[in-house]
Amino acid sequence: MQIANVQIELNQQEIRDYIKKKMDESMRQTLFTWDINEMVKRTCMGKTFLEEEFLHDPRMKLIERRKEKGKRLWFYEPSLKVMQEIMDEW
Repeated sequence: MQIANVQIELNQQEIRDYIKKKMDESMRQTLFTWDINEMVKRTCMGKTFLEEEFLHDPRMKLIERRKEKGKRLWFYEPSLKVMQEIMDEW
């Protein structure tokens, strides 16, 4: 009796891309707001760069939520769209 020989080849990059895509989809469903620290993590951009290039833009100021002297928050989806608009203008 001959035993079957099974060989599997995996593309590591495709697997990583697939996992990242699924995580992003999941994050969009669960992330309601984010702060600058979360932006730093998710965008791979520095805090100073985000402040200068995005957060001082009037469109981002318009959607910023903050209690007096409190933590600044942005709704995830609208701020993501504004950030994409800003980047398209570069």
